[in-house]
Amino acid sequence: MNLGVIIAAGGFGSRMGAGMSKQLMLLVGQPVVARSTAIFEAVAEVGEIVIVIDPADVKNCREQVVEKYELAKVRAVVAGGESRARSVLNGLAELSPDVDTVLVHDGARPLFPVSLLAPGIREYENGDCDGIVFGIPVTDTIKELASEGGLIGRTPDRSLLWAAQTPQIFSRAILDKAYGQAPDILASSTDDASLVELAGGRVRMAIGSPENIKITSPVDLALAEEIIRRRGNKA
Repeated sequence: MNLGVIIAAGGFGSRMGAGMSKQLMLLVGQPVVARSTAIFEAVAEVGEIVIVIDPADVKNCREQVVEKYELAKVRAVVAGGESRARSVLNGLAELSPDVDTVLVHDGARPLFPVSLLAPGIREYENGDCDGIVFGIPVTDTIKELASEGGLIGRTPDRSLLWAAQTPQIFSRAILDKAYGQAPDILASSTDDASLVELAGGRVRMAIGSPENIKITSPVDLALAEEIIRRRGNKA
């Protein structure tokens, strides 16, 4: 396996209300995206990393993240596009041609427990699938609305429902195929797995972690700080 990583950090994060990219906000002394990237910097199987970030933050990311924290595996920092799919596509274009497996991770998920990665990779390599998505079983009862008016259409069986997280790992071939679909399909996607599924790929779920939260609001930032402190991590 020649594993390349794309850190999808293109979102500005308007819900944070900070007037800056949430990826560059400090989390216990370090930028969020620095923590998210460092997870994979230390993984032996990872050969290279591409960070995709808001065009206005490319220079700052290179200087304040890659250079400052000596992230030697980062091959490039590139500008994101108008959608998440466009950003990941920009990242794919920067990976070396010999990368045969791609891991995509949200830059706003800095708390993924790296101990989960090896079992996920083994499941990907041993399983009859084209990709692995980390996630956790849904514990709440989920309601699907029948219309925008708020009426409930049905209640899905929650025993079959999982909340998808990142990282998500795919063969380079199926991910290239997935991102070769029509622009309207790419624009409406919310994660890479959904595109792979539409392209005919088989994706398996691997156990993630409740601590692997996505930072989208000040409440998430406060929770992330508490998780880091409980882990005994320092800036």
